[in-house]
Amino acid sequence: MNRFEPYLDILKTALRRLDHWREEYGSELPYQPENIDTIEYIVDKLRIRLEDNYPFHHPRYAGQMLKPPHPVSWLAYSLAMTINPNNHALDGGPPTSEMEKEVMNKMAAMVGFRDTYLGHLTSNGTIANLEALFVAREIHPGKTIAASANAHYTHRRMCRVLNADFLEIPVDANGMPDLAFVKTHGDEIGTLVVTMGTTGLGYIEPLADLLELASEHNFRIHADAAYGGFFKLIENHLPKQHHWQLLSECDSIVIDPHKHGLQPYGCGSVLYKDPAAGKYFKHDSPYTYFTSDDLHLGEISLECSRAGASAAAFWATLELFPLDESGLGSVLKKTRNAAERFADLIRSENGWKLYNKPDLDITGYFKMPDETSLSAISRLNKTIFDTGMNKNQSGFFLSLFQLPASRFIQKFPDIRADRDHVTLLRSVFMKEEHLDFVDELAKQLFSIKPESSS
Repeated sequence: MNRFEPYLDILKTALRRLDHWREEYGSELPYQPENIDTIEYIVDKLRIRLEDNYPFHHPRYAGQMLKPPHPVSWLAYSLAMTINPNNHALDGGPPTSEMEKEVMNKMAAMVGFRDTYLGHLTSNGTIANLEALFVAREIHPGKTIAASANAHYTHRRMCRVLNADFLEIPVDANGMPDLAFVKTHGDEIGTLVVTMGTTGLGYIEPLADLLELASEHNFRIHADAAYGGFFKLIENHLPKQHHWQLLSECDSIVIDPHKHGLQPYGCGSVLYKDPAAGKYFKHDSPYTYFTSDDLHLGEISLECSRAGASAAAFWATLELFPLDESGLGSVLKKTRNAAERFADLIRSENGWKLYNKPDLDITGYFKMPDETSLSAISRLNKTIFDTGMNKNQSGFFLSLFQLPASRFIQKFPDIRADRDHVTLLRSVFMKEEHLDFVDELAKQLFSIKPESSS
């Protein structure tokens, strides 16, 4: 049996039943299947092109932050997209707007915003962060927005869009921001971005320490938890538990359901602890918001049109995987354990070095060449990366990560710094299937005998 056959049966049944609702308004559909053969040809042509992708679905892919959505998610998305609701206003999608409010209530409870909050889904994490920084600028006009050197590159770029000053905080060899630097510049800062799961190596920044400085200097804290946010569900199993316990002290939080929330791209979210943030989105629209006096999601968002199907998909997923340790948390435990297992294998293998002990499920590592220089390490890592990619179905798929030489040398002072950066191997173990595959992946890696890198 085709692995998708049971899901297709579910979708067919749901579509057939949903058609009964459509027929209440008339039997004619806007698109009649006269050209069904041509459509079938086009879809098969698309299928052939899609086979040029890397195998994101398979645990042998441990490269970028990519994995397929859960079947319940794409089933719900597909069903909702036949209606194509728009969650900007209740006029455009009454049921999916309610679903969005329901899932945001669950997200707010997960992070600890239990009394009052404001929040909604977004098209992606970049837009969610843009919105949060827009609010930051409005609250403290003329003040600086600060983030560490490990923060996502879009924070600096979004500050240019917002015409807001940006301050980059230096980090040490362990990826942690320089607290003394923050203290020195504290009075300039209006909002400081704390990354709970950096895109590069998954670092959890020291939220507890930065909250203390925020209190001392009266600046706000925005948590960019786009990647790491759902790990809040298993905080008791994480090495930096005390930082996760203070997530509810942040002024705003961004979390991407299209990463560890098992959703299709794109689906981000943003939450504000103080609902008064909604005043910065106030606007007049002479043609919307008339079907209900209830809150329309477009009234608290920078975005206008947004796919109601995203809310339907996330709602359905949380029906299957509740936001608790035994629900979605059970998936995250496996991804976390996979990263820890892989890190242990790297540490114990002669000639291989672990760069960072994983805070979440991402790790950086490298093979030591005969010539102990940054350029030799970079060449050897690139060779290993290419070797895995070129094996096709029997290979493995990693990613590369560039690190400033100054930071790397702090950890490995015996390596000759003959260039200004070094290229490491990087693996993201964000699929639960990775837990049963990391031993095989490590075996394949360790079996490679690349030519001398010198």
